[in-house]
Amino acid sequence: MSTEVRTRFAPSPTGYMHLGNLRTALYTYLWARRNGGKFILRIEDTDQEREVKGAVDVIYNSMKTAGLLHDEGPDVGGPCGPYVQSERKNMYLPYAKELVEKGGAYYCFCTKERLDEERAKAEAKGETFKYDKHCLHLSKEEVEARIAAGESYVIRQNIPTEGKASFDDVIYGHVEVDCDTLDDNVLIKADGLPTYNFANVIDDHLMGITHVMRGNEYLSSAPKYNLLYEAFGWTPPLYVHLTPVMVEGTLRDKKTGVYTMETDEKGNVVLDENGEPKKAIVKRKMSKSQGDPSFEDLMAEGYLVEAIINYLVLLGWSPRGEREFYTLKELEEIFDLEGLSKSPSFFDYGKMKWFNAEYIRKLTPEQFREKAAPWLAKVLDPAKFDFGRICELTQARTEVFSQLPGMVDFLAEMPELDMALFTNKKSKSTPETSKAALAFVRPILEGITDWTETNLHDVVMEAIPQSGMKNATVLWPLRIAITGRAATPGGAFEMAYLLGKDETMKRLDAAMAKL
Repeated sequence: MSTEVRTRFAPSPTGYMHLGNLRTALYTYLWARRNGGKFILRIEDTDQEREVKGAVDVIYNSMKTAGLLHDEGPDVGGPCGPYVQSERKNMYLPYAKELVEKGGAYYCFCTKERLDEERAKAEAKGETFKYDKHCLHLSKEEVEARIAAGESYVIRQNIPTEGKASFDDVIYGHVEVDCDTLDDNVLIKADGLPTYNFANVIDDHLMGITHVMRGNEYLSSAPKYNLLYEAFGWTPPLYVHLTPVMVEGTLRDKKTGVYTMETDEKGNVVLDENGEPKKAIVKRKMSKSQGDPSFEDLMAEGYLVEAIINYLVLLGWSPRGEREFYTLKELEEIFDLEGLSKSPSFFDYGKMKWFNAEYIRKLTPEQFREKAAPWLAKVLDPAKFDFGRICELTQARTEVFSQLPGMVDFLAEMPELDMALFTNKKSKSTPETSKAALAFVRPILEGITDWTETNLHDVVMEAIPQSGMKNATVLWPLRIAITGRAATPGGAFEMAYLLGKDETMKRLDAAMAKL
Protein backbone atom coordinates (compact mmCIF):
# COMPACT_ATOMS: atom_id res chain seq x y z
CA MET A 1 0.00 0.00 0.00
CA SER A 2 1.57 3.28 -1.09
CA THR A 3 1.66 6.33 1.14
CA GLU A 4 -0.21 9.39 -0.09
CA VAL A 5 2.15 12.21 -1.05
CA ARG A 6 1.51 15.20 1.20
CA THR A 7 3.47 18.40 0.66
CA ARG A 8 3.22 21.75 2.40
CA PHE A 9 4.01 25.37 1.72
CA ALA A 10 4.58 27.17 5.02
CA PRO A 11 5.22 30.90 4.54
CA SER A 12 5.60 33.49 7.27
CA PRO A 13 3.20 36.46 7.02
CA THR A 14 5.83 39.15 6.40
CA GLY A 15 3.98 41.21 3.82
CA TYR A 16 4.58 39.98 0.27
CA MET A 17 5.18 36.90 -1.86
CA HIS A 18 8.90 36.74 -2.56
CA LEU A 19 9.60 35.19 -5.97
CA GLY A 20 11.84 32.58 -4.34
CA ASN A 21 8.96 31.68 -2.01
CA LEU A 22 6.58 31.48 -4.94
CA ARG A 23 8.93 29.11 -6.73
CA THR A 24 9.07 26.90 -3.61
CA ALA A 25 5.26 26.93 -3.46
CA LEU A 26 5.11 26.07 -7.17
CA TYR A 27 7.44 23.07 -6.87
CA THR A 28 5.65 21.87 -3.75
CA TYR A 29 2.27 22.18 -5.46
CA LEU A 30 3.43 20.46 -8.66
CA TRP A 31 4.92 17.47 -6.82
CA ALA A 32 1.65 16.89 -4.96
CA ARG A 33 -0.38 17.17 -8.16
CA ARG A 34 1.97 14.94 -10.16
CA ASN A 35 1.48 12.21 -7.55
CA GLY A 36 -2.22 12.69 -6.95
CA GLY A 37 -1.47 13.84 -3.42
CA LYS A 38 -2.42 16.73 -1.16
CA PHE A 39 -0.97 20.24 -1.14
CA ILE A 40 -1.24 21.96 2.23
CA LEU A 41 -0.90 25.63 3.14
CA ARG A 42 0.32 26.34 6.66
CA ILE A 43 0.91 29.83 8.05
CA GLU A 44 3.99 29.92 10.30
CA ASP A 45 3.49 32.99 12.46
CA THR A 46 5.54 32.12 15.55
CA ASP A 47 7.71 35.21 14.93
CA GLN A 48 5.09 37.76 15.95
CA GLU A 49 7.52 40.70 15.75
CA ARG A 50 8.00 40.31 11.98
CA GLU A 51 4.34 39.74 11.16
CA VAL A 52 2.81 42.38 8.91
CA LYS A 53 -0.87 43.23 9.14
CA GLY A 54 -2.77 41.95 6.12
CA ALA A 55 0.09 39.69 5.03
CA VAL A 56 -1.98 36.51 5.36
CA ASP A 57 -4.45 37.91 2.83
CA VAL A 58 -1.54 38.68 0.51
CA ILE A 59 -0.52 35.01 0.73
CA TYR A 60 -4.06 33.81 -0.01
CA ASN A 61 -4.46 36.21 -2.94
CA SER A 62 -1.05 35.44 -4.42
CA MET A 63 -1.59 31.68 -4.25
CA LYS A 64 -5.05 31.98 -5.80
CA THR A 65 -3.83 34.33 -8.54
CA ALA A 66 -0.94 32.00 -9.35
CA GLY A 67 -3.35 29.06 -9.60
CA LEU A 68 -1.69 27.15 -6.75
CA LEU A 69 -4.86 26.03 -5.01
CA HIS A 70 -4.31 24.16 -1.74
CA ASP A 71 -6.29 21.15 -0.56
CA GLU A 72 -5.97 21.98 3.12
CA GLY A 73 -5.28 25.27 4.85
CA PRO A 74 -6.55 27.96 7.21
CA ASP A 75 -9.20 29.20 4.79
CA VAL A 76 -10.40 25.84 3.46
CA GLY A 77 -9.97 23.66 6.55
CA GLY A 78 -8.92 20.02 6.60
CA PRO A 79 -8.40 17.05 8.94
CA CYS A 80 -5.10 18.30 10.38
CA GLY A 81 -6.05 21.82 11.48
CA PRO A 82 -5.64 24.37 12.73
CA TYR A 83 -3.29 25.43 9.93
CA VAL A 84 -1.95 28.57 11.62
CA GLN A 85 0.89 27.93 14.08
CA SER A 86 -0.23 30.52 16.62
CA GLU A 87 -3.56 28.69 16.82
CA ARG A 88 -1.69 25.43 17.53
CA LYS A 89 0.37 26.86 20.43
CA ASN A 90 -1.10 24.48 23.01
CA MET A 91 -0.02 21.44 20.98
CA TYR A 92 3.73 21.88 21.29
CA LEU A 93 4.49 21.89 25.03
CA PRO A 94 3.20 18.31 25.57
CA TYR A 95 5.55 17.08 22.86
CA ALA A 96 8.45 18.99 24.39
CA LYS A 97 7.70 17.41 27.77
CA GLU A 98 7.54 13.99 26.12
CA LEU A 99 10.93 14.70 24.59
CA VAL A 100 12.27 15.57 28.05
CA GLU A 101 11.06 12.19 29.34
CA LYS A 102 12.81 10.48 26.42
CA GLY A 103 16.07 12.32 27.14
CA GLY A 104 15.95 14.33 23.93
CA ALA A 105 15.39 17.66 25.68
CA TYR A 106 15.78 19.34 29.08
CA TYR A 107 14.63 22.34 31.09
CA CYS A 108 17.00 25.31 31.19
CA PHE A 109 16.75 28.08 33.80
CA CYS A 110 19.79 30.10 32.73
CA THR A 111 19.24 33.84 32.88
CA LYS A 112 19.93 36.22 30.06
CA GLU A 113 22.81 37.66 32.11
CA ARG A 114 24.52 34.27 32.39
CA LEU A 115 24.07 33.53 28.70
CA ASP A 116 25.41 36.96 27.74
CA GLU A 117 28.42 36.39 29.99
CA GLU A 118 29.16 32.99 28.45
CA ARG A 119 28.70 34.43 24.96
CA ALA A 120 31.19 37.21 25.75
CA LYS A 121 33.73 34.66 26.99
CA ALA A 122 33.42 32.68 23.76
CA GLU A 123 33.83 35.83 21.66
CA ALA A 124 36.92 36.80 23.66
CA LYS A 125 38.46 33.45 22.75
CA GLY A 126 37.45 33.85 19.12
CA GLU A 127 35.05 30.90 19.44
CA THR A 128 31.44 30.46 18.35
CA PHE A 129 29.15 30.44 21.35
CA LYS A 130 27.47 27.13 22.12
CA TYR A 131 25.35 26.45 25.19
CA ASP A 132 27.31 24.41 27.74
CA LYS A 133 24.47 22.11 28.90
CA HIS A 134 24.63 23.85 32.29
CA CYS A 135 21.10 22.76 33.23
CA LEU A 136 21.15 19.29 31.66
CA HIS A 137 21.87 17.41 34.88
CA LEU A 138 19.37 19.08 37.17
CA SER A 139 17.34 16.45 39.00
CA LYS A 140 13.67 16.00 38.23
CA GLU A 141 12.82 17.16 41.74
CA GLU A 142 14.85 20.37 41.42
CA VAL A 143 13.30 21.12 38.04
CA GLU A 144 9.78 20.66 39.42
CA ALA A 145 10.56 22.80 42.45
CA ARG A 146 11.97 25.66 40.37
CA ILE A 147 9.00 25.56 38.00
CA ALA A 148 6.61 25.54 40.97
CA ALA A 149 8.49 28.54 42.39
CA GLY A 150 7.69 30.48 39.22
CA GLU A 151 11.20 30.57 37.74
CA SER A 152 11.40 31.40 34.06
CA TYR A 153 12.61 28.54 31.88
CA VAL A 154 13.01 27.31 28.33
CA ILE A 155 13.21 23.76 27.00
CA ARG A 156 16.33 22.93 25.01
CA GLN A 157 17.08 20.12 22.60
CA ASN A 158 19.64 17.69 24.02
CA ILE A 159 22.11 17.19 21.19
CA PRO A 160 24.44 14.17 21.64
CA THR A 161 28.02 15.18 22.43
CA GLU A 162 29.48 12.63 20.04
CA GLY A 163 28.61 10.79 16.87
CA LYS A 164 27.03 12.07 13.68
CA ALA A 165 23.73 13.75 12.83
CA SER A 166 22.69 13.09 9.25
CA PHE A 167 19.91 13.13 6.69
CA ASP A 168 19.39 12.32 3.03
CA ASP A 169 18.40 15.02 0.57
CA VAL A 170 17.08 14.62 -2.98
CA ILE A 171 19.44 17.30 -4.33
CA TYR A 172 22.45 17.18 -1.99
CA GLY A 173 22.51 13.47 -1.24
CA HIS A 174 23.71 12.22 2.14
CA VAL A 175 24.56 15.05 4.51
CA GLU A 176 26.10 14.56 7.94
CA VAL A 177 27.74 16.69 10.60
CA ASP A 178 29.54 16.02 13.88
CA CYS A 179 27.10 16.30 16.78
CA ASP A 180 29.63 18.19 18.89
CA THR A 181 29.40 21.12 16.44
CA LEU A 182 25.65 21.56 17.03
CA ASP A 183 24.09 23.77 19.68
CA ASP A 184 21.33 22.78 22.11
CA ASN A 185 18.75 25.03 20.53
CA VAL A 186 15.69 26.26 22.39
CA LEU A 187 12.54 24.33 21.52
CA ILE A 188 10.04 26.06 23.82
CA LYS A 189 10.63 29.72 24.65
CA ALA A 190 10.08 31.36 28.04
CA ASP A 191 6.63 32.55 26.91
CA GLY A 192 5.59 28.95 26.26
CA LEU A 193 5.57 29.33 22.49
CA PRO A 194 7.65 27.03 20.29
CA THR A 195 10.58 28.14 18.21
CA TYR A 196 10.29 27.72 14.46
CA ASN A 197 12.70 24.76 14.50
CA PHE A 198 10.52 22.78 16.90
CA ALA A 199 7.10 23.80 15.63
CA ASN A 200 7.75 22.86 12.02
CA VAL A 201 8.92 19.35 13.00
CA ILE A 202 5.84 18.73 15.14
CA ASP A 203 3.51 20.18 12.53
CA ASP A 204 5.06 18.23 9.65
CA HIS A 205 4.65 15.01 11.63
CA LEU A 206 1.07 15.69 12.73
CA MET A 207 0.07 16.74 9.22
CA GLY A 208 1.62 13.64 7.68
CA ILE A 209 3.97 15.59 5.43
CA THR A 210 5.91 13.19 3.22
CA HIS A 211 8.09 15.66 1.29
CA VAL A 212 9.57 18.89 2.65
CA MET A 213 10.68 21.34 -0.04
CA ARG A 214 12.38 24.48 1.19
CA GLY A 215 15.36 26.75 0.59
CA ASN A 216 18.87 25.42 1.16
CA GLU A 217 19.38 27.95 3.97
CA TYR A 218 17.77 25.25 6.13
CA LEU A 219 20.41 22.65 5.25
CA SER A 220 22.38 23.37 8.42
CA SER A 221 19.27 22.92 10.59
CA ALA A 222 18.11 19.67 9.01
CA PRO A 223 20.47 17.40 11.03
CA LYS A 224 18.93 18.77 14.24
CA TYR A 225 15.44 18.19 12.84
CA ASN A 226 16.32 14.58 12.15
CA LEU A 227 17.62 14.13 15.70
CA LEU A 228 14.18 15.21 16.90
CA TYR A 229 12.50 12.69 14.61
CA GLU A 230 14.82 9.99 15.92
CA ALA A 231 14.18 10.94 19.56
CA PHE A 232 10.43 10.68 19.02
CA GLY A 233 10.76 7.48 16.99
CA TRP A 234 9.11 9.09 13.96
CA THR A 235 9.91 8.61 10.28
CA PRO A 236 11.29 11.86 8.84
CA PRO A 237 9.96 13.24 5.55
CA LEU A 238 11.94 13.22 2.34
CA TYR A 239 13.97 16.45 2.19
CA VAL A 240 14.36 18.57 -0.94
CA HIS A 241 16.52 21.62 -0.22
CA LEU A 242 16.19 23.94 -3.19
CA THR A 243 19.09 26.02 -4.49
CA PRO A 244 18.56 29.80 -4.30
CA VAL A 245 17.34 32.19 -6.98
CA MET A 246 20.13 34.68 -7.60
CA VAL A 247 20.25 38.03 -9.36
CA GLU A 248 22.89 40.43 -10.53
CA GLY A 249 22.30 43.74 -8.81
CA THR A 250 23.43 46.21 -6.20
CA LEU A 251 23.80 45.24 -2.55
CA ARG A 252 22.61 47.47 0.29
CA ASP A 253 23.26 46.94 3.99
CA LYS A 254 19.86 46.21 5.59
CA LYS A 255 20.66 48.14 8.78
CA THR A 256 22.50 51.19 7.47
CA GLY A 257 21.09 51.38 3.95
CA VAL A 258 24.64 51.88 2.60
CA TYR A 259 25.40 50.32 -0.80
CA THR A 260 28.46 48.25 -1.58
CA MET A 261 30.65 50.39 -3.81
CA GLU A 262 32.82 49.33 -6.74
CA THR A 263 36.55 49.63 -6.01
CA ASP A 264 39.69 49.40 -8.13
CA GLU A 265 42.72 47.16 -7.51
CA LYS A 266 44.03 49.68 -4.95
CA GLY A 267 40.79 49.70 -3.00
CA ASN A 268 39.72 53.16 -4.17
CA VAL A 269 36.03 53.75 -4.84
CA VAL A 270 35.33 53.97 -8.59
CA LEU A 271 33.40 57.03 -9.77
CA ASP A 272 30.75 57.00 -12.48
CA GLU A 273 30.47 59.40 -15.43
CA ASN A 274 28.89 62.00 -13.14
CA GLY A 275 31.71 61.80 -10.61
CA GLU A 276 29.53 59.96 -8.11
CA PRO A 277 30.60 56.76 -6.26
CA LYS A 278 29.68 53.78 -8.43
CA LYS A 279 27.55 51.03 -6.91
CA ALA A 280 29.04 47.58 -7.35
CA ILE A 281 27.05 44.99 -9.28
CA VAL A 282 27.19 41.71 -7.38
CA LYS A 283 25.59 38.28 -7.58
CA ARG A 284 23.26 37.83 -4.62
CA LYS A 285 20.04 36.14 -3.57
CA MET A 286 16.86 37.86 -4.68
CA SER A 287 15.49 40.02 -1.90
CA LYS A 288 12.60 42.44 -1.60
CA SER A 289 14.70 44.51 0.83
CA GLN A 290 17.24 45.00 -1.97
CA GLY A 291 14.59 46.31 -4.32
CA ASP A 292 13.96 43.09 -6.24
CA PRO A 293 10.35 42.59 -7.35
CA SER A 294 7.85 40.42 -5.54
CA PHE A 295 5.11 38.47 -7.30
CA GLU A 296 2.73 41.36 -6.58
CA ASP A 297 5.22 43.82 -8.10
CA LEU A 298 5.42 41.86 -11.35
CA MET A 299 1.65 41.65 -11.52
CA ALA A 300 1.38 45.41 -10.93
CA GLU A 301 3.84 46.01 -13.78
CA GLY A 302 1.61 44.11 -16.16
CA TYR A 303 3.26 40.70 -16.35
CA LEU A 304 0.96 37.78 -17.10
CA VAL A 305 0.54 35.14 -14.41
CA GLU A 306 1.12 32.35 -16.93
CA ALA A 307 4.43 33.88 -18.02
CA ILE A 308 5.65 34.35 -14.44
CA ILE A 309 4.82 30.76 -13.51
CA ASN A 310 6.37 29.37 -16.69
CA TYR A 311 9.59 31.33 -16.18
CA LEU A 312 9.85 30.57 -12.45
CA VAL A 313 9.46 26.82 -12.88
CA LEU A 314 12.52 26.81 -15.16
CA LEU A 315 14.63 28.63 -12.53
CA GLY A 316 16.05 25.53 -10.93
CA TRP A 317 14.25 22.78 -12.81
CA SER A 318 14.89 21.38 -16.28
CA PRO A 319 12.18 19.50 -18.19
CA ARG A 320 13.15 16.66 -20.46
CA GLY A 321 13.67 18.04 -23.96
CA GLU A 322 14.14 21.51 -25.43
CA ARG A 323 10.62 22.83 -24.93
CA GLU A 324 10.27 26.02 -22.87
CA PHE A 325 6.57 26.88 -22.81
CA TYR A 326 4.22 24.99 -20.50
CA THR A 327 0.81 25.59 -18.99
CA LEU A 328 0.36 24.93 -15.29
CA LYS A 329 -1.77 21.90 -16.15
CA GLU A 330 0.99 20.48 -18.33
CA LEU A 331 3.53 21.04 -15.56
CA GLU A 332 1.32 19.12 -13.14
CA GLU A 333 1.73 16.09 -15.39
CA ILE A 334 5.50 16.22 -16.04
CA PHE A 335 7.19 17.82 -13.02
CA ASP A 336 9.81 15.55 -11.44
CA LEU A 337 12.47 15.80 -8.75
CA GLU A 338 15.22 14.51 -11.02
CA GLY A 339 15.16 17.73 -13.00
CA LEU A 340 15.94 19.94 -9.99
CA SER A 341 19.24 21.77 -10.27
CA LYS A 342 22.18 21.46 -7.91
CA SER A 343 23.36 24.96 -8.84
CA PRO A 344 21.86 28.38 -8.07
CA SER A 345 19.56 29.85 -10.70
CA PHE A 346 19.76 33.41 -11.98
CA PHE A 347 16.70 35.58 -12.47
CA ASP A 348 17.18 37.38 -15.77
CA TYR A 349 14.84 40.37 -16.15
CA GLY A 350 15.37 40.35 -19.91
CA LYS A 351 14.39 36.68 -20.19
CA MET A 352 11.36 37.25 -17.95
CA LYS A 353 10.25 40.10 -20.22
CA TRP A 354 10.83 37.96 -23.32
CA PHE A 355 8.67 35.19 -21.85
CA ASN A 356 5.94 37.71 -21.10
CA ALA A 357 6.08 39.17 -24.62
CA GLU A 358 5.68 35.69 -26.09
CA TYR A 359 2.64 35.06 -23.93
CA ILE A 360 1.15 38.43 -24.88
CA ARG A 361 1.51 37.60 -28.58
CA LYS A 362 -0.38 34.35 -28.01
CA LEU A 363 -3.41 36.18 -26.58
CA THR A 364 -6.45 36.48 -28.79
CA PRO A 365 -7.28 40.08 -29.82
CA GLU A 366 -10.19 39.99 -27.37
CA GLN A 367 -7.99 38.78 -24.50
CA PHE A 368 -5.36 41.41 -25.24
CA ARG A 369 -7.90 44.22 -25.36
CA GLU A 370 -9.44 43.13 -22.06
CA LYS A 371 -6.05 43.25 -20.33
CA ALA A 372 -4.79 46.34 -22.18
CA ALA A 373 -7.84 48.55 -21.73
CA PRO A 374 -7.19 49.51 -18.07
CA TRP A 375 -3.63 50.49 -18.97
CA LEU A 376 -4.70 52.53 -21.99
CA ALA A 377 -7.36 54.26 -19.92
CA LYS A 378 -4.64 55.65 -17.65
CA VAL A 379 -3.75 58.13 -20.42
CA LEU A 380 -6.54 57.97 -23.01
CA ASP A 381 -10.27 58.59 -22.83
CA PRO A 382 -11.94 55.42 -24.17
CA ALA A 383 -14.83 57.56 -25.42
CA LYS A 384 -12.49 59.51 -27.71
CA PHE A 385 -10.12 56.85 -28.99
CA ASP A 386 -10.54 53.57 -30.85
CA PHE A 387 -9.08 51.16 -28.27
CA GLY A 388 -9.70 48.22 -30.58
CA ARG A 389 -7.45 49.66 -33.28
CA ILE A 390 -4.85 50.77 -30.76
CA CYS A 391 -4.71 47.22 -29.42
CA GLU A 392 -4.27 45.83 -32.92
CA LEU A 393 -1.29 48.15 -33.39
CA THR A 394 0.33 47.56 -30.00
CA GLN A 395 -0.08 43.85 -29.25
CA ALA A 396 2.98 42.73 -31.22
CA ARG A 397 5.06 45.56 -29.72
CA THR A 398 4.08 45.02 -26.07
CA GLU A 399 6.45 43.16 -23.75
CA VAL A 400 4.82 44.24 -20.48
CA PHE A 401 1.44 45.95 -20.14
CA SER A 402 2.90 48.80 -18.11
CA GLN A 403 4.63 49.94 -21.33
CA LEU A 404 1.30 50.78 -22.98
CA PRO A 405 0.65 54.21 -21.43
CA GLY A 406 4.06 55.44 -22.59
CA MET A 407 3.48 54.02 -26.06
CA VAL A 408 0.29 56.01 -26.69
CA ASP A 409 0.23 59.01 -24.33
CA PHE A 410 1.16 61.33 -27.22
CA LEU A 411 -2.33 60.73 -28.62
CA ALA A 412 -3.87 62.52 -25.65
CA GLU A 413 -1.45 65.43 -25.64
CA MET A 414 1.11 66.49 -28.20
CA PRO A 415 4.59 66.37 -26.65
CA GLU A 416 7.00 69.24 -27.10
CA LEU A 417 8.19 68.98 -30.69
CA ASP A 418 11.88 68.23 -31.14
CA MET A 419 12.75 69.82 -34.48
CA ALA A 420 15.79 67.57 -34.85
CA LEU A 421 13.42 64.67 -35.54
CA PHE A 422 12.63 66.11 -38.96
CA THR A 423 16.15 65.15 -40.04
CA ASN A 424 16.28 61.48 -40.97
CA LYS A 425 18.84 59.78 -43.20
CA LYS A 426 16.70 56.77 -44.05
CA SER A 427 13.83 58.85 -45.45
CA LYS A 428 16.29 61.48 -46.72
CA SER A 429 14.44 64.08 -44.72
CA THR A 430 15.78 67.51 -43.71
CA PRO A 431 13.97 70.50 -42.21
CA GLU A 432 13.71 71.92 -45.74
CA THR A 433 12.29 68.78 -47.36
CA SER A 434 10.00 68.29 -44.37
CA LYS A 435 8.59 71.80 -44.76
CA ALA A 436 7.93 71.17 -48.44
CA ALA A 437 6.39 67.76 -47.74
CA LEU A 438 4.00 69.12 -45.11
CA ALA A 439 3.02 72.04 -47.36
CA PHE A 440 2.22 69.51 -50.09
CA VAL A 441 0.24 67.07 -47.96
CA ARG A 442 -1.76 69.56 -45.88
CA PRO A 443 -4.37 70.55 -48.53
CA ILE A 444 -4.76 66.91 -49.48
CA LEU A 445 -5.62 66.00 -45.87
CA GLU A 446 -7.86 69.03 -45.55
CA GLY A 447 -9.89 67.81 -48.51
CA ILE A 448 -10.53 64.32 -47.08
CA THR A 449 -14.04 64.05 -45.64
CA ASP A 450 -14.16 60.29 -45.09
CA TRP A 451 -11.50 60.18 -42.32
CA THR A 452 -10.80 56.46 -42.28
CA GLU A 453 -7.45 54.76 -42.20
CA THR A 454 -8.00 53.15 -45.58
CA ASN A 455 -9.13 56.35 -47.23
CA LEU A 456 -6.27 58.38 -45.75
CA HIS A 457 -3.82 55.84 -47.14
CA ASP A 458 -5.37 55.63 -50.60
CA VAL A 459 -5.79 59.38 -51.16
CA VAL A 460 -2.35 60.43 -49.89
CA MET A 461 -0.44 57.58 -51.55
CA GLU A 462 -2.12 58.33 -54.88
CA ALA A 463 -1.11 62.00 -54.62
CA ILE A 464 2.52 61.61 -53.49
CA PRO A 465 3.97 60.96 -57.01
CA GLN A 466 2.79 64.44 -57.98
CA SER A 467 5.15 65.93 -55.38
CA GLY A 468 8.28 64.50 -56.95
CA MET A 469 9.25 63.15 -53.52
CA LYS A 470 9.56 59.57 -52.33
CA ASN A 471 6.87 58.13 -50.06
CA ALA A 472 9.10 58.15 -46.97
CA THR A 473 10.14 61.75 -47.53
CA VAL A 474 6.50 62.78 -47.21
CA LEU A 475 5.29 60.32 -44.59
CA TRP A 476 8.18 60.67 -42.11
CA PRO A 477 7.67 64.40 -41.43
CA LEU A 478 3.90 63.93 -41.40
CA ARG A 479 4.17 61.37 -38.59
CA ILE A 480 6.67 63.51 -36.67
CA ALA A 481 4.44 66.59 -37.04
CA ILE A 482 1.34 64.95 -35.58
CA THR A 483 2.94 62.70 -32.93
CA GLY A 484 6.23 64.31 -31.92
CA ARG A 485 7.68 60.80 -31.72
CA ALA A 486 10.28 58.97 -33.79
CA ALA A 487 8.70 55.65 -32.76
CA THR A 488 4.94 55.08 -32.74
CA PRO A 489 2.76 51.94 -32.75
CA GLY A 490 1.80 52.59 -36.38
CA GLY A 491 2.56 54.85 -39.31
CA ALA A 492 1.30 58.30 -40.25
CA PHE A 493 -2.08 57.09 -41.50
CA GLU A 494 -2.86 55.01 -38.42
CA MET A 495 -1.89 57.87 -36.14
CA ALA A 496 -3.88 60.44 -38.12
CA TYR A 497 -6.95 58.19 -37.98
CA LEU A 498 -6.65 57.74 -34.21
CA LEU A 499 -6.18 61.45 -33.61
CA GLY A 500 -9.12 62.44 -35.82
CA LYS A 501 -9.16 65.12 -38.47
CA ASP A 502 -9.45 68.19 -36.24
CA GLU A 503 -6.56 67.23 -33.95
CA THR A 504 -4.42 66.09 -36.88
CA MET A 505 -4.82 69.39 -38.72
CA LYS A 506 -4.23 71.38 -35.52
CA ARG A 507 -0.95 69.57 -34.86
CA LEU A 508 0.09 69.78 -38.49
CA ASP A 509 -0.39 73.55 -38.56
CA ALA A 510 1.55 73.99 -35.31
CA ALA A 511 4.50 72.00 -36.69
CA MET A 512 4.51 73.89 -40.02
CA ALA A 513 4.62 77.18 -38.15
CA LYS A 514 7.84 76.08 -36.47
CA LEU A 515 9.62 74.85 -39.59
